[in-house]
Amino acid sequence: MLVWMSTSPSRCGARPVRSAPLPANTVLPPLDQSLPPWPGGIETSGGTRLFVRRTGEVSTGDGGRNVLYVHGLGGSSTNWTDLGYQLMPWGHGIAVDLPGFGFTEPDAGFDFRMGSQADRLAAYLDGHGSSPVHLVGNSMGGAIAILLAARRPALVRTLTLVSPAMPDLRPDPRRLSDPKAALTPLPLIGKRVRRQLAALGPRERARQIIGLCCAEPDAFPRNRLDELAEEHTARMRYPWAGPALSRSTAELVRTWLAPGAGSLWAAAREVTVPTLVVWGTQDRVVSARKALRTVRALPNGRLLLLDRTGHVAQMEHPAVLAGAMLGMWQAVRDGGW
Repeated sequence: MLVWMSTSPSRCGARPVRSAPLPANTVLPPLDQSLPPWPGGIETSGGTRLFVRRTGEVSTGDGGRNVLYVHGLGGSSTNWTDLGYQLMPWGHGIAVDLPGFGFTEPDAGFDFRMGSQADRLAAYLDGHGSSPVHLVGNSMGGAIAILLAARRPALVRTLTLVSPAMPDLRPDPRRLSDPKAALTPLPLIGKRVRRQLAALGPRERARQIIGLCCAEPDAFPRNRLDELAEEHTARMRYPWAGPALSRSTAELVRTWLAPGAGSLWAAAREVTVPTLVVWGTQDRVVSARKALRTVRALPNGRLLLLDRTGHVAQMEHPAVLAGAMLGMWQAVRDGGW
């Protein structure tokens, strides 16, 4: 099924002009983007040590299911703040910092492969022994979520993929937060460019990321930009942060190049759980041209295309995404998916 939705041009995170279909008698909490990131700390489960943020307890609906959120390349658990608050009455949010990101230090020898990240999440869920989760992944986190759902379907009740990082190898400097980054591998000039990029302050780095990922970056809430800059400042203290990002980027590309049965397309065909694929029509990171092929590869998938939306729908239009997810959860519960 293909659904096209137009969203308000007023600002990132605004309520839609035409709301996503919500379950009967369901009203989303007011969207308050002044709320702070969810509280979090280091947790160890199933032999896996992760920094984890959690929302409050579920008050109603869907039997108190857990919702596991998985961020993208260069992201962290704070990418889910507003969406998690919207869904908190129906699902206890668990947002992880993957090894090498946010505040999760990678173990010595960790290889940063997408499959290894999926295995870490599976071990974390196994350690809790909880019922299947509603799994949500954005960008690289979407690719990891596909691998997890394909390998361990018993751990996943539903899957929501927000601009998943499906293989997209077209050369396009617009996919870089700073187009000068394309010059870094070159001799002579590359060294100078690398110095220039390294000299950027945390707030300028945050602005570049939002400029790349949001369709309307000027409308991104200032306090959320401040939080992102503060997080970049904190991560600069960790010697493993830069190498983890570089190696993860290389491993994501390696996953894109995997042939046949080892490809992400093959993994998607093994995902049997109900899946909602969400893509912004103005996504500059992973083109929306991949959306139809992605949903067709999923045996039980449906597609939601969002106008005026870039690569991070959960940050740009959290209320729209929350409504769509609640609609999916109810349809699955009622056998109507």
